[in-house]
Formats: sequence, structure tokens, C-alpha cells
Amino acid sequence: MLDKLFGLKAQGTNVRTEIVAGITTFMTMAYIIFVNPSILSETGMDWGAVFVATILAAAIATFIMAFVANVPYAQAPGMGLNAMFTYVVCLGMGIPWQQALAIVFICGIINIIITVTKLRKMIIYAIPKSLQYAISGGIGLFIAYIGLIGGHILSFTPQGEAGPTGAYSSVVPEIVKFSSPDSILTIIGLVIIVVLMLLKVKGAILIGIIATTLIGIPMGVTQLPTFDSFLPPSLSPTFFKLDIAGLFSDSTQIFRILALILTFSLADTFDTIGTFLGTGRKTGIFDQLDEEALRQGKGFSSRLDRALFADATATSIGALLGTSNTTTYVESAAGIAVGGKTGLTSATVGVLFLLSLFLSPIAAMVPSAATSAALIIVGILMAESFGKIAWEELEEAIPAFFTAVIMPLAYSITTGISVGFVFYCLTKICSKKAKEVHPIMYIVTVIFLIDYLIKAL
Repeated sequence: MLDKLFGLKAQGTNVRTEIVAGITTFMTMAYIIFVNPSILSETGMDWGAVFVATILAAAIATFIMAFVANVPYAQAPGMGLNAMFTYVVCLGMGIPWQQALAIVFICGIINIIITVTKLRKMIIYAIPKSLQYAISGGIGLFIAYIGLIGGHILSFTPQGEAGPTGAYSSVVPEIVKFSSPDSILTIIGLVIIVVLMLLKVKGAILIGIIATTLIGIPMGVTQLPTFDSFLPPSLSPTFFKLDIAGLFSDSTQIFRILALILTFSLADTFDTIGTFLGTGRKTGIFDQLDEEALRQGKGFSSRLDRALFADATATSIGALLGTSNTTTYVESAAGIAVGGKTGLTSATVGVLFLLSLFLSPIAAMVPSAATSAALIIVGILMAESFGKIAWEELEEAIPAFFTAVIMPLAYSITTGISVGFVFYCLTKICSKKAKEVHPIMYIVTVIFLIDYLIKAL
């Protein structure tokens, strides 16, 4: 039944592999269940309601990805976008969270429109292969960087004197002295996964996460669960509480609101494009293409069409439930790395999210040291794409370099892509090869530059 539903044999996979991949993906992204409500609750939103909204948004969106698109990607409220929602929009600009949810909802509608009209897919087609490989490798560096930070391998030392606000002019990253149990456990997990992978043990990453979690118990890093209640909190404080009318009630603020919608839409769209390209280019999930058909407007494989649509609907669904932008998670690469190829991987993640409504203490057991070790390994696997870039050709190397390096340093997939786009257009124009650049690349690059200008003002 599952084989017929998800086409497992046709994709060269099986039930066991897909379920292991789903568990692996869930473990690497389960942190969002607790982090998202902690961030959004600073706006005045009810913590318990956001907790439930986070889980339901993730589960529903991931099920759509599973059963509509049949691809191994999970969705949840995005990190970075939730921080923008809280600290920039609500606390920084004084916009009520109900109106901020309206911004997110509109952003989702825009994403649906640009997906249905094939604009999103056209953008993907317009991106040259050198940048696609750079995006893939850059996401690998980004994931590894997340793992190094989450695993307490890197520390950040303030430099200079503190300013009036208490902030330092700069910080310098450095390797820790490995005196904390968290960093030691991350190294243990990293070694376990590396050894298992070199021995070609199936499910090495998942086994490594579980083993690291268990080893963390006597070390005092893994916290044993306590079950105070099996019933989830009420969703009613945030459910359908978005305020679209209030958002546009002040005519003097229209330009500012439109700029915010543009910023959210760009970040959401290009985070997703980057994730799909970064993982799909390496694994072949979206490589069943007919590029001639693309030029005729018939597009990529239907899996990509449906995956883009599934992602586009996620943001608006999350806003209705009461959370910031729901998007495709880059941590899906962890499950893909262990063999996930179909929607059964996503369906597994969705089920685990629903179970976490009642068993959240178990999900909280897995320490960041365990998942961080896994993310570092996934980053290594994705770095393979760098070998396919023509580094000897400067006009290809420059934008590829900036794409890959800016992603982790700016802690943003979208920022890495935008800088890469700008330098790709610049190098081609200076090399008198401007006609080789797809017109959509120029259009999107101008939009990125406008967005930078808006932020500067």
C-alpha cells in the first residue's frame, strides 16, 4: 500500500529507509517546537497557543508536502523569520502581533500566486548551474555552522569596548576549550556518526543521534522527561486572530507595510528555492527534467511543481493558526542524506509532530549536542557540490564564492543568494557576456537591490 501511495520502488527506496529518514529529519528540527513559542511569546502572544500552532502548522504543511508533492521535505515556522516577526516588526516597529500575522498571511498569498503563475519555477530555471552548485555547497556550510554553534564547538569573544547600549563593536569566533559537557558530547556524537558512516552502517546518522542522546544521560546533558500533563494547551488565543483591516488602517504607513511584505516574501521564497536547489541538485530529487520542455513553458518535473505549491500554502496556513512564516526546512537535508526520497519521509515527520502535541517531553530529550553532530555531517556531505564549480573561470568563481561564504556568515540563505545574484550579473556584464544572463536573473537582482535600499532607509 505504501509503495503504491509513494512510489517507493520507482524511486529506489523502501519503507524502512523512508521512516528512518523521517525520524532523522524530525530529530534535527524538533527544537522549533520550543524555540518558536519562546520567541513569538515576547510579542505578547500566548506561549501555549503558539506551541500548538507551531506543531499544527508544521504537521499540516509537512503532510501537504508528503501527499501532494511526494518529496522528502519537512516544513515548520522558520528560524530567522520568527526573529524578524518579533524583534523587527512587533517590538522594533510597534506593530501588534495580530497585524504582523496579517503580513505573514499576505506573504503566503503572494507565494501561492507566484507559484501558480510559474514565476517561482521560472526563477529556479533562470539560476545558472554554477550558482546552483554554490547554493548547495553554501547550504552545507550553513548547516555545518549551525551544528558547530548548537553543539557549543564555537564560542564568540567580544572585541573592543562596549557601547552605550552595552553591545560590543565586534565578536570573534573561536574553538572552545572543550571543558563543557555539551561540547564534549557533540564531539562524541560526531565521532560515532563518522565511524558508522565509514563502516557503511545504514541509518548511521539516526543511530548516532540516539546513541549520543543516551550517552548524554550520565553526562547530565540529556534531560529525562517528566510528564505533568498529556493534554496540549488551547489554540484559541491565536487561532484566526490576524488583523488585515487594522494593518492597512493608517494610510501613512502603507509604504512601510508593503516594504515589510516584500522583505518577508523575498526571504521566504529564496530560502525555499535555496533549500530545494541545494538538496535536490545533489540527490536528484528534482533532476527528472526536460529542459527543452522547460523552455516551452511546460516546466520542471511535476514533483517540483507540487513541492513549490505545498511550500507556498504553508505560510498562510501558519498565519491562520497563529505563527510566523512556515517554510521548507533546510534540516530536511539530514533525512535526505540518510536516503529519504519520497513523501513517506515527510509523512513520518508529520506524524511525529502530531505525537509531540502529547509527548513533547520525549521530543525535548534529544540534546542539541546530538542533533548538532548530525548537522555537521550533513554539511560535509553537501559540500561535494563545490567540486562541480568551474573555479578556474573567474566570472563563475566570484559569484559562487560569495554565495557559498555569505550564507553561513550572514546566517541567511536568502542573503547568500542575493549577493551571489548581484555578483553574477556584475561579472557577466564586465566580461561582456551580459546576454548569457537570463532576464529573470536581472529582474530578481534589481528586486534584491531595491530591498537592500529599503532596509538602508
